[in-house]
Amino acid sequence: MEAPLVSIVIVCMNRLDNLYPCLEGVRAHTGVPYECFVVAYRFSPENLAKAQADFPWVNWVVSDEVRGFSENNNLALRQARGKYCFILNDDTEVREDVIGALVKDFDLLPPEAAIVSPRLLNADGSLQLCGRPPYPARYYVLQQWHLHKEPIDDTVGKTPLFGEVFATSNITGAAFLIRTEVFRELGWFDERYFFTPEDIALSTLVREKGYGVYVDRAVSLTHKWRTTATRISPAIRPAAVRGSLLFFSGGSPGKYFLLALPVWLAESAKRAKAALLLALHPSEERRIARDTYRNITRSIFTRKSPKQLFIRYFHG
Repeated sequence: MEAPLVSIVIVCMNRLDNLYPCLEGVRAHTGVPYECFVVAYRFSPENLAKAQADFPWVNWVVSDEVRGFSENNNLALRQARGKYCFILNDDTEVREDVIGALVKDFDLLPPEAAIVSPRLLNADGSLQLCGRPPYPARYYVLQQWHLHKEPIDDTVGKTPLFGEVFATSNITGAAFLIRTEVFRELGWFDERYFFTPEDIALSTLVREKGYGVYVDRAVSLTHKWRTTATRISPAIRPAAVRGSLLFFSGGSPGKYFLLALPVWLAESAKRAKAALLLALHPSEERRIARDTYRNITRSIFTRKSPKQLFIRYFHG
């Protein structure tokens, strides 16, 4: 069987309302030979059977164990046959030949180019992200105190390499095209992390190995993350914060403490505010917020891994 040019990998956590528009967009607007993998994460038998029947051209990878973003993607990535891998969130909509355009970019990019990503738009058409600048550890701490906001457009003031393609530092895991041989060399996604910061960790490793990261401002897709907020944030967020602190501390216990203390103080303040709002005006949304911040503060100085924290609070 002839190998496809691109291997598309989508992880979906039993959300057919997200998955169907995503797959329909891929099918309608992809102009290069491809294979598509969907990792069906904790799908109900009914939803799995329906999706398999409705999209017979998809390669389905069933994932019923507790796994994070990295582990689930890696299940499919290890089967990829394409020259490129396109990682795509299920809560995205493709309305143009995004993949074909990014593949063409590689024909003009320097040989050391590893990743090129599209511009991401919010559901209302506003800009969500266009490349990502450097994100050192201090920015992460400041962001928890609302003292730093990551710029949404890393191309401002820069000169493009060609067309609308710019060098950038980091990608977002929602959508990017990467050379498969590079991805394989790097060991795919780092499974030490559970939900974040897999994308920044990958970008950092790519640059440390001498490869380049780019964004094409002329190519866009819609990422509906604000409209797909999950009720399992009390399990997701503690794992995410713990993973971020592990990444930014680089394995140093001293640096971990110096980063963790101000983050713990920030999350404690949010926890107190959430508890007060819940007491004054009870609602399910405020209960979720209270539980989320409570679980985060309990997890920052633990020795548990991000995955262990997710399992603890998901089943707790």
